[in-house]
Amino acid sequence: MQSRAPLFTPVLMVGCIIIMVSFAVRASFGVFQIPIAEEFAWARSEFSLAIAIQNLAWGIGQPIFGALAEKIGDRRAIIIGAVVYAVGLLLSANSATPIEHQTYAWLVGFGIAGTGFGVILAVVGRAASDENRSMALAIATAAGSAGQVFGAPVAEWMLSFMSWQMTFVSFAGVILLMLLTLPMMRAPGMASRAELEESMGQILGKAFRDPSYTLIFLGFFSCGYQLAFITAHFPAFVTEMCGPILAGGVLHNIGITTTSALGAVAISLIGLANIAGTLLAGWAGKRYSKKYLLAGIYVGRTVIAAAFIMFPITPMTVILFSVGMGALWLATVPLTSGLVAHIYGLRYMGTLYGIVFFSHQLGSFLGVWLGGRMYDIYGSYTAVWWVGVAVGAFSAVVHLPIREKRLEGLVTA
Repeated sequence: MQSRAPLFTPVLMVGCIIIMVSFAVRASFGVFQIPIAEEFAWARSEFSLAIAIQNLAWGIGQPIFGALAEKIGDRRAIIIGAVVYAVGLLLSANSATPIEHQTYAWLVGFGIAGTGFGVILAVVGRAASDENRSMALAIATAAGSAGQVFGAPVAEWMLSFMSWQMTFVSFAGVILLMLLTLPMMRAPGMASRAELEESMGQILGKAFRDPSYTLIFLGFFSCGYQLAFITAHFPAFVTEMCGPILAGGVLHNIGITTTSALGAVAISLIGLANIAGTLLAGWAGKRYSKKYLLAGIYVGRTVIAAAFIMFPITPMTVILFSVGMGALWLATVPLTSGLVAHIYGLRYMGTLYGIVFFSHQLGSFLGVWLGGRMYDIYGSYTAVWWVGVAVGAFSAVVHLPIREKRLEGLVTA
């Protein structure tokens, strides 16, 4: 019986490994901002644009890989994504001009799409029972946070004894090694017979005509803006804007002696706090309205971000912000993906969530690119930070009118 089905299945465990590795590499790119800019004497916006393009490619690639997985199988789609990811990293490692980094960022972004949330959450959702689905999606999402916990610090550590080029090459090797876990990923088709009889075009048409789908799409924009901006720019932001780490203090005594190291640790803290936050969101999503939980998360992000920028930036406020924002970091993902599955069914969840995720990545592109561009113009991140506060408030409001019921006109089992 589904009610007795185990929560931890081979599909969930392999999905967690793939997302964790993929996100560990992806979360580390902000650490390379200063080393690459200094080596080539680039403006901050040059490498920022590469990261922004990477996020845009991720968004474009997400529905493509979702549909590909539904057409040729999840594992084949993941293999293609991993190979493209590794090739993008290898080519980037041998790049010496902004246009090269920005071009190969398309490959990295598509690779993240093939090994990220769209494909993995869809297969995990299909493999999980109705009772376990919300929590399984949360655990898989939390695995991405686990990758973020060690991704940036590992990159910072590797840069202490090897070049950024060799670090990229090493990351490419790790991406390929994770494919060894794929034989364990055998997900059953959990869609009903009636769902299988509906074509992708029929489901997409019904979703596109539904105002709730449009609201979910719009609401996910600010999530991407805030997360990508912080991932790409927060290490540099902390390095340059944070007050000094005092000798004899707790941070200094545990080996965090520079603001550069604190910037990398801040990304790790965000990921660590988000493991708990995402699991809590998965637990709550099973019991409470997902749209109200999402609105509450965006309100919390807005308040935390506004408070942080209004006070002097010190090591303590950096840590408090990282923990607070981290608790709300990816908590939106299991709730948003779960909302899509709940309203529109599981058969084409990968494609439908992938399209919604495109909005997330449009926000990511704008957050990363605008962060670098406005830094070059104004010499600080303050203006672009306040834009993030505003779009967070927008998302809190936009989720409220969503109709959280299965869409009328969709067939049921």
